[in-house]
Amino acid sequence: MPVAAVARRLGVAPSTLRTWDRRYGLGPADHATGTHRRYGPADIARLETMRRALLKGAAPAEAAQYALRTPVADQDGLGSRDHAPDHAPGPESLDHEPTPVRRPGGRGLPLPGGSPAARGLVRAAMAMDDRAVQRLIGEAIEVGGVVEAWDGVVRPVLNAIAARWAHAGDCVEVEHLVNECVLAAMVRATPPVPAPRNARPVLLCCAPGETHSLPLYVLRAALAQHDIGTLMLGAAVPGAALATAVRRTAPAAVVVWAQLAGNADADSLVAVPRTGRRSRLFACGPGWAEVDLPERAERLDDLAGALGRIGAHVLGEPDSAA
Repeated sequence: MPVAAVARRLGVAPSTLRTWDRRYGLGPADHATGTHRRYGPADIARLETMRRALLKGAAPAEAAQYALRTPVADQDGLGSRDHAPDHAPGPESLDHEPTPVRRPGGRGLPLPGGSPAARGLVRAAMAMDDRAVQRLIGEAIEVGGVVEAWDGVVRPVLNAIAARWAHAGDCVEVEHLVNECVLAAMVRATPPVPAPRNARPVLLCCAPGETHSLPLYVLRAALAQHDIGTLMLGAAVPGAALATAVRRTAPAAVVVWAQLAGNADADSLVAVPRTGRRSRLFACGPGWAEVDLPERAERLDDLAGALGRIGAHVLGEPDSAA
């Protein structure tokens, strides 16, 4: 099977498979230099074993070691990733214990209902352990992809930190640390797109006054992993600057992110110019939830839905999120 087919089967990005091959040696056994990767049954069985170990909570390096040393005969017929057997390994069944997070401060942060990965990230963040924060974010991306890592791990932690700040007025330094680590992780997870599938780019920006730009970097990474080209303008883009960029680039789509309702102004969408080549306008993020949008703008409530809808529009394909 080719890389794309195996990635779909496992529910990961093709770039994740290439990373597992380069970093852990979990690639096609018969791959020759200069030829396309083709995964055989034994290769896929190992990858499925690694995936199940990751879902049980193992770190990527540990899961890879387990998959490589488990005989292929014991891996065949174990079922799909959606029906992991009871004996799929968790960290406790592997040879090496995960590296403990350094916790010099000893302060906790409530995270009701948070996943083990999110709770680990909270502990590392509150300890101001930037290396652990970066490692945990990277592992979350490897396990579930950038959007799942954001929604299931990073966003709950940032919400908890924001709640702490609102209640006690502290943890600003923790928020800054996590933001910088997330930004670095998303930049690393954004592959170059030398030959994008879309003829015209997707322009990404924040509404005027909106400084919460991290979700845009998550969206850019996810689009790039689908070979969709983007132009990133980032935080707090003035209306005049956005209008100039749209006229210069004639993008296939314009995505305007608003995290806070106070920054979601429908007039800023009305001011986005029309070009000779039709562009789709998307109002993305929770800030737009209660705003009456102009007719030409489409509301996108979450990143997973945005990825499917934007991809469907610029590629002329059915919406994968529908």
